[in-house]
Amino acid sequence: MASTDVAMPTVKHNRWRTGWRGSALSVLAGSLLPLAFAPVNLFPLAFIAPAILFWLWLDSTPKRAFITGYLFGLGFFGVGISWVAVSFYRFGGMGLALSIVATLLFVLFLALFPAFLGWFSRRYLQRLNRSFYLLLFLPAGWVLVEWVRGWVLTGFPWLHLGNSQTDSLMVGLAPVLGVYGISWALTFSAGVLVWAWVESNKRRVVGLVCLVALWVVAGLMTLIEWSDKDGEPLTASLIQGNVPQNLKWRPDQRRPTIDLYTRLSRGRWDRDIVIWPETALPVYYHQAESFLQGLAREAKINGGATLLIGLPILKKPDKQTDNKLVDGVGHDQYFNSVVRVGTGDGDVTQFYYKSHLVPFGEYIPLKALLGGLLELMRVPMANFSRGDIRQPLITVAGRPISVSICYEDVFGEEVIRGLPEASLLVNVSNDAWFGDSLAPHQHLQMARMRSLETARPMLRATNNGISAVIDHKGTVLAASPQFEVAVLDGKVQPRAGATPYVLVGNWPVLLGLFLALGISGWQARRPVLGDH
Repeated sequence: MASTDVAMPTVKHNRWRTGWRGSALSVLAGSLLPLAFAPVNLFPLAFIAPAILFWLWLDSTPKRAFITGYLFGLGFFGVGISWVAVSFYRFGGMGLALSIVATLLFVLFLALFPAFLGWFSRRYLQRLNRSFYLLLFLPAGWVLVEWVRGWVLTGFPWLHLGNSQTDSLMVGLAPVLGVYGISWALTFSAGVLVWAWVESNKRRVVGLVCLVALWVVAGLMTLIEWSDKDGEPLTASLIQGNVPQNLKWRPDQRRPTIDLYTRLSRGRWDRDIVIWPETALPVYYHQAESFLQGLAREAKINGGATLLIGLPILKKPDKQTDNKLVDGVGHDQYFNSVVRVGTGDGDVTQFYYKSHLVPFGEYIPLKALLGGLLELMRVPMANFSRGDIRQPLITVAGRPISVSICYEDVFGEEVIRGLPEASLLVNVSNDAWFGDSLAPHQHLQMARMRSLETARPMLRATNNGISAVIDHKGTVLAASPQFEVAVLDGKVQPRAGATPYVLVGNWPVLLGLFLALGISGWQARRPVLGDH
């Protein structure tokens, strides 16, 4: 480790950077950052708030950088994912006190990510000059930390900075570099702001010119059409039953729920596609199979609509195949699924099985140690099995579509698995878990980012809102009100072609990150001759 007497040139002392003032400023900046996301959409905060943190880290000790980063993370995640407590309390059966404690523990864990970045940068990169530190290491380090958070314990990519930019010029980068590329551009912007602030007037002008150029180039890229029209537009109806989550799985509510969705769908049989949300039917497929076949016949007689319906599927062990669908274990398996029933494409019933499950909501990680949480949380249907990551695409009106269920649409690298073959994205979700919180708005924003990355429209049907029709540019063409029974009618234009992100995914960004971090490490080992 380099000694502190050769650290990068110091920044003029400012009382706001040290002591309790610096701590308070860090918490404040972190707490304001969620306002960059939906529903507030103050997207400039996505680089202003990190810029404050980067400034606080300048010339900081490793311990102080850790504390500052941790306080920033507490504010950021404490506000941004406060909806987790709503899920635990209202629908997890945990009680108010235990829900708060569980959410706090989750926030305490997530806050470690920015804290570690700050500590590492000041512990091992003391000799790295200020320009490399602000413009190369910190932007790349932040995005790498986001990427790690996106896969550890199956991943929690909520509140990735790039998702906040669905209505800014920065979305021009989405079809090329995806959400992580946008995050990198934002953190680079943050680094440039700090660099311009602490440097000489000449460098300040250069920095601001570079910043403006970055945003202008990103804005110009929004003018590029990355996909082409594929046939005629499809008409669709998204059925939003608004069934209360605490009543959904009660046996006495099954028939009223089925009748509600059936009644709302009648009169829409002339549409190309009718979509019911995630687990709209609170029964297993084998229990509803005859009903669904009758519904398909009714749709065929009255217009020919294809139905996509969310419901659970129970699979019994198959002795002949040793139950090799999942694990090769001879036990009952439950899948969160979408079934296609309809009149086109040979009348063949098709299924999609959810492959990316929500930790603690649909399965328990390290079940041998934590299996008791299922009984503690009392979450219905919380022991699902994973579907295969490669499944045949479902077809509607002769066109292949890519289906995702709830949480899966927050992972861009997973959504592109069905592309470029799929001409349309469909997501079914049940955001009733989140209540009246930030989460449904944040979730819709991430769905919009998937359309931007893939240049594909999306039909998004939810139980209680926000259902939406999204075009290939990420624009919401129509949306349902929350907490109301509604039918959202719309029209989408299927698309063909592949964006660069569809073709190569996150690999260019990841390779760039490791290159930037490698250069930073190499520069930090060189003798310091001044910051020039």
